[in-house]
Amino acid sequence: MFARTDTFDLAPLHLRAGEARHLDLEIPLDHFDLSNERYDVSPTPIPVELDASRMTAGGWSLRLRFSATLSGPCMRCLEPASPSFTVDSYEVDVPDEGPELDSPYVTNDLVDVAGWTRDSLALTLPANILCTPQCLGLCPECGENLNTAGPEHHHEKAPDARWAALSELKFDN
Repeated sequence: MFARTDTFDLAPLHLRAGEARHLDLEIPLDHFDLSNERYDVSPTPIPVELDASRMTAGGWSLRLRFSATLSGPCMRCLEPASPSFTVDSYEVDVPDEGPELDSPYVTNDLVDVAGWTRDSLALTLPANILCTPQCLGLCPECGENLNTAGPEHHHEKAPDARWAALSELKFDN
């Protein structure tokens, strides 16, 4: 059974050094705005798996795993796109051991699971959300979808303006 939450308090687990616990949680996650377009996240809420291990130094070793799908327009052809992503993220939090061992998602044994889920998904996203990896996009001349246009789609190239003066030359035979 999944527990729905934004944060999770690790203190009530009463884990000793070397002990671990697997938790199934549901995290509500809002849409993403990318390149002025809205991308909805599904499923909503996202089921996540959180593994928490108590470290010998008194800190936490955490692992977050989930899969999510973004739905919105393809950034090349504007057709609907629904790529899926699998996230496997790790965090370590050991108080007073320096910034490299200080997780931004853990404060006094309270884990910001929603923030960590959102950031992990955002870091997994590619530069462009596409309907298919081989999407050809839109024709720059007429705007037709090149995925459905076929091989016969082409446009006559305009002559290079730098050579326009040559077209004014007259040759006598």
